[in-house]
Amino acid sequence: MLVKAKKKFPERIARILLIQLGDLGDVVLTLPVIRALRDHYPESRLALAVREKAKDLLTDCPWIDHLISIRHMEQGPVKTVRYQTAFFRALRASRYDLAIDLRTGTRGAILSYLSGAPHRLGRFADDGRLWRNRLFTHLVRPPADKELEQHASSHGLNILSPLHVVVKDPVPRLTVSETNRENARRILQETGVSPERPLLAVHPFSLWPYKEWRASRWSRLLGDLGEKGRYTVIVTGSPEERHRAQSIAAASRVPVFNLAGKTPLHVLPAVFQCCRLVIGVDTVALHLAAAVGTPTIGLFGPSSPVIWAPRGKGHAVVTKAYACVPCRKKGCEDSGVSRCLNELSLDETRERVMEHMASLGLTKPV
Repeated sequence: MLVKAKKKFPERIARILLIQLGDLGDVVLTLPVIRALRDHYPESRLALAVREKAKDLLTDCPWIDHLISIRHMEQGPVKTVRYQTAFFRALRASRYDLAIDLRTGTRGAILSYLSGAPHRLGRFADDGRLWRNRLFTHLVRPPADKELEQHASSHGLNILSPLHVVVKDPVPRLTVSETNRENARRILQETGVSPERPLLAVHPFSLWPYKEWRASRWSRLLGDLGEKGRYTVIVTGSPEERHRAQSIAAASRVPVFNLAGKTPLHVLPAVFQCCRLVIGVDTVALHLAAAVGTPTIGLFGPSSPVIWAPRGKGHAVVTKAYACVPCRKKGCEDSGVSRCLNELSLDETRERVMEHMASLGLTKPV
């Protein structure tokens, strides 16, 4: 798997820069990497660089010494140069011994190189940007067929293989502070959610529309979940998704609480920790819920549940039984429309959800 190694890694590494510039879900799935590095290098100073929107997710992580937020470029060339100059001056002043980039993009590779770290470990890129590969002193190329069978949380661990890191816990686990637990309880109370009934959360939204299920079917499923008042049902999402969440909630035959836009990112894991089950599409919500120990059930279409769905006894998936699933494309033939999700019926989904709830001791199957 190691395809490039210019020098040996030193036995003692005092300062480590870990770079994960992926989306929110990618950051959550990096937690086993962070913990493995902390366990292997307990005396090292470990810094993590993430995109600005992901920083709040890890403010309570006990394994990180320093969080670096990578901002969007400032408007205008003068502000951009000023920001970049100050940022990289501060980065180099940290004198990292080792920089690790978990992705194949160019931004993380440049960040690794400009950090000044004498040892730079990354993933080999096959896309022809050969200059990008030259920025690293060590490159790992995991077998593609192996990674198609692995959970995504293991992909970052593959990059650590040259360091001979012992992985004690490969499961993503997110720390929730008591402050955020209290914030979650306050938000639920202010929204009118009663603590007397068990709570179910539904997260119907994704950054990518081809991963979403029909809104009308969500509304009917919410009605089934909240029928007879056995459970309180909430819908979560971003502020931009609040209007869509309200339409789904309003069309349900039972009262549904719309929390979309009311739960800051750093509080959302604590809200999910209050729930007995989180139901959603292939998005960060499933990873957040699983990382705080809440069971999930995910609706999957083009993307592979083997790679992206939470694993373990408390987690399940719903997929359409088509031979092309998963195609790993952005909808059918990259059209942005996923027939496997558009044709996933309410009856199929309801049956699988109720079966999973029964296995968790939450209800009887229909």
